[in-house]
Amino acid sequence: MESILLMYLAAGAVAGLLAGLLGIGGGLVIVPMLVFCFSLQHLDPAVTMHLALGTSMASIIFTSVSSFRAHHRRGAVEWPLVRRIVLGIFVGTFLGSCLAARLSTGFLKSFFVLFLYYVATQMLLNTKPKPSRQLPGNLGTFAVGNVIGAFSSLVGIGGGTLSVPFMTWCNVPVHRAIGTSAAIGFPIAIAGTVGYVVNGWHAAALPAYSVGYVYLPALVGLVATSVLTAPFGVRLAHSLPVDRLKRVFAVLLFVVGTRMLISLV
Repeated sequence: MESILLMYLAAGAVAGLLAGLLGIGGGLVIVPMLVFCFSLQHLDPAVTMHLALGTSMASIIFTSVSSFRAHHRRGAVEWPLVRRIVLGIFVGTFLGSCLAARLSTGFLKSFFVLFLYYVATQMLLNTKPKPSRQLPGNLGTFAVGNVIGAFSSLVGIGGGTLSVPFMTWCNVPVHRAIGTSAAIGFPIAIAGTVGYVVNGWHAAALPAYSVGYVYLPALVGLVATSVLTAPFGVRLAHSLPVDRLKRVFAVLLFVVGTRMLISLV
């Protein structure tokens, strides 16, 4: 067990560093790392992707708190928007996790790979939506929350990849969109974790120390080190050529995604 925990401590350190350095969501890095670590442990392939998604969601509970509190102290969270969208986030994320529990590892891996390719392409092209409309009303915000939550639960992320472009498109200043996205990540993580725990409670082939589709040794290792290395990554971002690093990382995402696809053959 000690060697397993050390492996997840290392994975958390890398995930936190990259998240802080490149400004990407932790789940984007954590999910493929977990899939790789689970394969080294020889866990049942039928549940590896479900465990990776559920454990990633649980780790975001801890990392999102420090993130949105830091943004709140700088007045960068649109709390009225958070209150309007949170119900849709809860519903969409929980239903998305229920759906994920009924999908095969092969399908979930393929879906995640498409997501990686999408993010990598965005990073390479540096595409950003043009502010061209205003935020929708309550019903529209609820619907958007459903979509963001459902998609986030299917790929194990805190939703920033979707919520930041949406808010920017709706004329929310970028720094406030990022801060608000950090706050939205917390209910996404809560609802997603509950969904993966409930739907995986009686799943077959789960390893010891699992609570539903959340693998506790991985969760402890990830949280213990990622919260320490993320601030270091943020400091490095001010002294390194981040734009160039993002392009390199985008290529790496293509490689990781393709490797995951090959593993399905």
